[in-house]
Amino acid sequence: MDLTELFCQIDDFYQDWLQTFSSTFFPAQGTNLPKHCQLAPSEVMTIAIHFHQSSYRTFKDYYTKYVCLSLSSHFPRLVSYNRMVELMPNVLIACLYYLKSRRGKSTGMSFVDSTAIPVCHPKRISRNKVFKETGKLGKSSMGWFYGFKLHLIINDSGEILSCQITPGNVDDRKPLPFMASGLRGKMFGDKGYISKEIFNQLFSNGLQLITPLKSNMKKRSLAGRVSRPWQRPKLKLVPMTDKLLLRKRSLIES
Repeated sequence: MDLTELFCQIDDFYQDWLQTFSSTFFPAQGTNLPKHCQLAPSEVMTIAIHFHQSSYRTFKDYYTKYVCLSLSSHFPRLVSYNRMVELMPNVLIACLYYLKSRRGKSTGMSFVDSTAIPVCHPKRISRNKVFKETGKLGKSSMGWFYGFKLHLIINDSGEILSCQITPGNVDDRKPLPFMASGLRGKMFGDKGYISKEIFNQLFSNGLQLITPLKSNMKKRSLAGRVSRPWQRPKLKLVPMTDKLLLRKRSLIES
């Protein structure tokens, strides 16, 4: 998305959001930024969001080497990097509501997955002090990590339908019922989401959870009984169409 288009969308959203929530969250003139701040809240939000669309890996390099040098004409009242870091937490609530307003539409086909957000190297877990009270020790397919988990649900076009951040030790299946509320159709996930209880809960709400089969899972007949090896039904547990759609999980994994 072009920077000018991004700013226009954020600025229009912020004006509407300010009229709705200013009296509830920010009774002092409807803004939580200091009065002497040069940058408008919508400008701070634009810079913070545009960073994730750039190729820079750190916000410091992005701000000092790109924004201050190449975007000074777009933001004539730029502040220092340290001041920018102080202003960004002030627009966090507005950014969360903006993210919610930009969610994609449910198409009847969704994909769910989670990824680790480590806050330190695994070798420094024992002496790490960053997010000491909120971060937790967890384990993913890549090994142990200390930090958080990002849970995402997207549609077949890659648009975000729901997201949630939890401590690193939270099971992937725990936030799924809350995140999937309001979704219908089929949802595809990995083996970490296998749960009979969650499957029945989602299915009763019109959402079918489809996951790959574990090697030790028993096949079941049409009557629901475990079939013997010489009496396995011809109908497979997972239809071929669902198996093919399971391969599209790479969309969310990438």
